[in-house]
Amino acid sequence: MNPMEKKKTNPKYSAEDNRADYPSDNAAYKAIAPKLGCSPDTLRSWCHQASRDAGERDGMTSEQKAEMKALKREIKELRTANEILKKASAYFAQAELDRPFRK
Repeated sequence: MNPMEKKKTNPKYSAEDNRADYPSDNAAYKAIAPKLGCSPDTLRSWCHQASRDAGERDGMTSEQKAEMKALKREIKELRTANEILKKASAYFAQAELDRPFRK
């Protein structure tokens, strides 16, 4: 194996790790996160998002976030296209005014 390649390792946690085994959510995040290779804050945000997706917590679901992101991107593209069309329209209107008058 090439020394530059990283060998994939399986996380060192078990499916038996459970919130009920810890005195608080924060204690569970701090204990389980290193086993997953992430920070406790990252694990907390994943858990909160999973709760939103399951309808157990208020807020935007992953699907709603993805839709919002796509709509924002579409709005940005449409605004850019609109600006291009306005500039083109002004350019061609000016060109029309600069043309010699024909009888």
